[in-house]
Amino acid sequence: MDIRIGNGYDIHQLVENRPLILGGVKIEHHLGLLGHSDADVLTHAIMDAMLGALSLGDIGVYFPPTDERWAGADSLVLLEQVHSLIQQRGWQLCNIDSVIVAERPQLKPHIPTMRDRIANVLKLEPDQVGIKATTNEKLGPVGREEGIAAYAVTLLKRA
Repeated sequence: MDIRIGNGYDIHQLVENRPLILGGVKIEHHLGLLGHSDADVLTHAIMDAMLGALSLGDIGVYFPPTDERWAGADSLVLLEQVHSLIQQRGWQLCNIDSVIVAERPQLKPHIPTMRDRIANVLKLEPDQVGIKATTNEKLGPVGREEGIAAYAVTLLKRA
């Protein structure tokens, strides 16, 4: 088969005294995401989708939270490593579609910068990186503003 799709999901808890980073963009907010790395749920979901398309497990296999090398890591750097991994196996990323689920803050103004940063790391055109934002209509942990989640789908083709 010459094409593969993968999907990814991530969720992190919102806490005080942490930066809020989504798609490699630091967003002004009174809460940030808790995690071993920078906890960028969007980038993590994209990496899991890329790895899943090739049955390579998830980001925990490559960047385990027990490994201090990844403490506070910039997820865009990790994304670059995952991209290299799929390229080494003879695959090329065609496009990404993703959605961030958060009640607050307003993410729409930040989406073009997120898209540009991710596209730049992955050597894609910005129109190959779809990012949408929605709320959870006040339902569940995301709706109660306990966390932020992201979903991503990727399409890969044999290079």
